Amino acid sequence: MVTVATFNDAAKAKRLKERLQQAGLRADMINEGHIQQVAFMSKPQANVKVKVDDNDFEKARGLMVEWESTDPEVASAMIRCPQCNSSQIEYPQMTRKFLTPALASVLFALKIFPKEFYCENCHFTWSNEGQGGLFRLWHRFFPGKESA
Repeated sequence: MVTVATFNDAAKAKRLKERLQQAGLRADMINEGHIQQVAFMSKPQANVKVKVDDNDFEKARGLMVEWESTDPEVASAMIRCPQCNSSQIEYPQMTRKFLTPALASVLFALKIFPKEFYCENCHFTWSNEGQGGLFRLWHRFFPGKESA
């Protein structure tokens, strides 16, 4: 299954999932909020993902474009990459499939490592919050693309 939309709000994700199912697509919703709260010691963001079968991805995207005008509340709640418009977003910007999240959670808690959104398609990172303090030190030693 592939991510077709990412949300902060589970209710809006559930509404999209139900609409996709009514259209005859196999859709699922995954909520990673509990992982983000415990492992990354942060307010969950970009934690609810609506997924569809790989074969139904294009049809689902087409339906979503069609529905954006009829359900603007759900459309505006979707989190998309500001660079490529993808919905395949992670927050914070790291995998949950290895031991590095344990180390990163300590760095996040100490505010040494900045929490940013990460696009899995184009690898762009950005933040919705102003970053001060030790974050500037991190970016001084590990410069990357400027955030939007």
